[in-house]
Amino acid sequence: MKLFAELIKTLDSSNKTNVKVDALTQYFRTASNSDKVWTIAILSHRRPPRPINTNLLRLWAAELAHIPLWLFEDSYHIVGDLAETIALVIPASKNHSDKTLTEFVQEMITLKKKTDEEKKAYLHTNWLTLNYYERFVFTKLITGSFRIGVSQNLMTRALGKATGVNEDILAYKLMGEWNPSTVSFEDLVLNEKEEDNLSRPYPFYLAHAVEGEPQDLGNVTEWSAEHKWDGIRSQTIIRNGEMFIWSRGEELVTDKYPEFNTFLNVIPNGTVMDGEILPWINNAIGSFNDLQTRIGRKTVTPALLKKTPVIIRAYDLLEWEGRDIRNLPYIERRELLEELYHSVKDYALPLQLSERIQLDNWEHALHEKAKARELRSEGLMFKRNDSVYGVGRKKGDWWKWKLDPFSIDAVLTYAMRGSGRRANLFTDYTFALWEDKEDGTRELVTFAKAYSGLTDAEFRMVDDYIKKNTLERFGPVRSVTPKLVFEIGFEGIAFSGRHKSGVATRFPRILRWRHDKTIEEANSIEDLKEMIPK
Repeated sequence: MKLFAELIKTLDSSNKTNVKVDALTQYFRTASNSDKVWTIAILSHRRPPRPINTNLLRLWAAELAHIPLWLFEDSYHIVGDLAETIALVIPASKNHSDKTLTEFVQEMITLKKKTDEEKKAYLHTNWLTLNYYERFVFTKLITGSFRIGVSQNLMTRALGKATGVNEDILAYKLMGEWNPSTVSFEDLVLNEKEEDNLSRPYPFYLAHAVEGEPQDLGNVTEWSAEHKWDGIRSQTIIRNGEMFIWSRGEELVTDKYPEFNTFLNVIPNGTVMDGEILPWINNAIGSFNDLQTRIGRKTVTPALLKKTPVIIRAYDLLEWEGRDIRNLPYIERRELLEELYHSVKDYALPLQLSERIQLDNWEHALHEKAKARELRSEGLMFKRNDSVYGVGRKKGDWWKWKLDPFSIDAVLTYAMRGSGRRANLFTDYTFALWEDKEDGTRELVTFAKAYSGLTDAEFRMVDDYIKKNTLERFGPVRSVTPKLVFEIGFEGIAFSGRHKSGVATRFPRILRWRHDKTIEEANSIEDLKEMIPK
């Protein structure tokens, strides 16, 4: 654990890529093989399930620190991170543990089934034994929210330097389903076994946002365009008579979408398609909110299948006839994909082809973008005709040109403190819109939360207003006198029975502070509903 804690301390204390790569490389050269596997798992979000409720963690930490729970909670809201708060309030220790990372993780896995008293004793023993940073890392692992500024690409770069294995091969090896409790470092990283490749997807290729205007990309004839669909990015793999559906988050979701079982025995073995899972309701694309009813369900019932059917809209072909074709030019991969689609379209599969738009000029792209909301897309994608299918996010060949966000003017009604460097400021806001009542009055109804979009100076000004105009306190939340108006932007919108406003917005954020508007001039819930695509 000492070696792993020192690694996390280095990674967490630097923004320099080279420093992080060097620290990871050195760690992968010196750590035990089992610890290497668990480190790869932890940094690629394959952590074991959380064994203890966070409410109990806070209670037991406060007891060990001999402070009242309210003081711990206040400290937590200032610090902004539970593991860091616990590491700070518990009496300091200069000791360190000789147990390995693997031993700690295995203990945490078995801890889930133990009694609360056993869990409490385990925590207290380790919290008092470990030094500050080991205690911080230990608690991070317990909470299951282990997020350090290390991308998958950065980790594979370091692993490649430490082992001599090509980075692209490593990216491929680390995709797919593997269990850190059972796989060895040799089998995961060093060895190549044919059976391991049956279900394994390819690393996804990602696009950068267009910088400036599309015409800055050069000669329009060198590019193809297509709409950027708002669903779940996926890879559909058919090999040896089996099918596997992977999401971009490296989650195997085959069982979530039984509709796609119809692909078997129709789409040939040795095929991997890149595409988007979309809700397909009444022969039209539904909203992302519709799709969420499928995402979170453990069991897909016949009623849910009927209510929210889905399709895959394919836009690239990565493997054909068992051959990796990612190095073929994009235009050749598309031609093969189109041949595949036209050969199976008479089978009425839940499969569609994302149209490739051959641009006449850049004005043509502007015209297509104007149709995006009507088509339920987020904008356009531009792909260079001769581009290979790369790994990760690289500038130059794939670009996304998204629509301007929806926007509406709303009133600030509630606030919470932020976290990190903003832990002393109220920066997490709840916003409301007007709703007309039957008696002719109006009231403010909450519809969205947002915590980004203002400058540091503006956050300080709003914080000052909140502290001087607090109406009530509900734990860490304050209600404030409604006076400040902000323009709120969001990417998507849909009706929702789970929200008081009746509407759900996607990715809300603050666009600007409307100093020029009074709360009477803020928008209404009805204005918001009018934005929902018909």
